[in-house]
Amino acid sequence: MIAMLSFLERTSWLRKSLPLALVVGLFSCASHAQSMKLVHSEKSLYRDVLVYERAGERCMCFTRNCRIGRQSCMDIKNPLRVVMNYPQMMLGSLFVKPQPQSILVIGLGGGTLPQALTRFVPNARIDVVEIDPAVIRVAKRYFGFVERPNVRAIAMDGRVYVKQALRQQRRYDLIMLDAFDHEYIPEHLLTKEFLQEVDSLLAPGGVLAANTFSSSRLYDHESVTYAAVFARFYNLKRDNRIIIAVNGELPSTATLRANSRRFESGFRQFGIATSRLLPLFTTEADWSRDARVLTDQYSPANLLNLGSE
Repeated sequence: MIAMLSFLERTSWLRKSLPLALVVGLFSCASHAQSMKLVHSEKSLYRDVLVYERAGERCMCFTRNCRIGRQSCMDIKNPLRVVMNYPQMMLGSLFVKPQPQSILVIGLGGGTLPQALTRFVPNARIDVVEIDPAVIRVAKRYFGFVERPNVRAIAMDGRVYVKQALRQQRRYDLIMLDAFDHEYIPEHLLTKEFLQEVDSLLAPGGVLAANTFSSSRLYDHESVTYAAVFARFYNLKRDNRIIIAVNGELPSTATLRANSRRFESGFRQFGIATSRLLPLFTTEADWSRDARVLTDQYSPANLLNLGSE
């Protein structure tokens, strides 16, 4: 789970080319780093898991002083408020599928998404898959994430879980992809083959919501990869880009508006204005259709290591 604030931090090759002071200045969590209080730090098998507090917010980061983005943040005095823009847009997927009975979230972070979902669809079964047990522990201790009879956290690689769930013939009404390392989405969770597996895991009419970057060298490639599996999808942008796709036909604008009214009051309690989310739903293709589709053989790592495409 991660949110980036500008195109300048989108790729590792660009970050290396910028002065450190400029890079640090780009992040709201990293600005005034000297005023940030380190609350918790541990090194897991996969990464450093750090918790900082500043200006009434507590954030989970995978790099010192959150210099490469924040995974998750909470308002200490008002834990219900969804602080960051990308989880607000991800929750907009409920305008497409307002009554999901089964939900899969890949990538826990601080647990913002599953905790909000338990309020909006309290009867849904929610499976949260997080590769790093340390992240699960930190989310529970510092961000109020709680497992319940209908909410379980599973320490497993997201793609391994998807394959396992397919073998067990499970189906989900809503799947949220929000898995990030300290730089970007793990490459095996970006390919056409993986998205085909996710599509097969969706129930008929099921919805996929995926958190990605709104600007990066991978933008065109990601877009054509999603289009290769889902044809048309909603493309929401505010800081990050959220892709919302359907295993079936996309609903009309009138349906989105009607569904949004069902959540207007509840969203308001979480600091989310449905009137700000609705205009973000667009199917306009703002990418090059000539970009190469990402596959298990042609991965993001290949692209990031190229000087030019």
